[in-house]
Amino acid sequence: MTPAATDTMTSERRNRRTGWIVTGVVFTMLGLSFAAAPLYDLFCRTTGYGGTPMVARQAAKTIGNKLYSVRFDVGVASGLNWRFEAEQPSIEVKPGQVATMRYTVRNLGAAESTGIASFNVVPEITGGYFNKLECFCFTEQTLKAGESREETVVFFLDPEIETDKTMTHVDTITLSYTFHTAKTANKPIAANQGSDGKTVQ
Repeated sequence: MTPAATDTMTSERRNRRTGWIVTGVVFTMLGLSFAAAPLYDLFCRTTGYGGTPMVARQAAKTIGNKLYSVRFDVGVASGLNWRFEAEQPSIEVKPGQVATMRYTVRNLGAAESTGIASFNVVPEITGGYFNKLECFCFTEQTLKAGESREETVVFFLDPEIETDKTMTHVDTITLSYTFHTAKTANKPIAANQGSDGKTVQ
């Protein structure tokens, strides 16, 4: 075999090896991209990061003194012909006090449709102190044409919000819900228990 032929074979092997390495890197990055979103979502639900409210298993044992105004913001994403309303625009609560807000959602379209609600709180730093005992988030809702349904959110503010020095400037919290068109018929997301004994949904 001539030196030129040997060099050609060596070059081909090197190119094949490089191709396999590049392919492996691409598939690895693709897998990580799919895993990143669920992991980030779980992190937010566990810590309250990004304004994600916590989901508590039981009410607080103490009631605070400071009054907080909790506003209820609602919206419907484009493509979903629904009307979504909160019973009241806002209420005042003390930390630890369990409060209930009722919402009404109605399908204004001429055909059955399915929506799913996402949520967050503002300011985002209050996410770890906003505890929900009951909510309709992340559960697909199917409404027939003209059908309406009442949904309920039961919540309380963690009493520790009063003693957190980084929260002294906060006296108003906005809970926002937005209904989007559901893309798949998923089951409700299972609750996971955090390290502090609370569950995150």
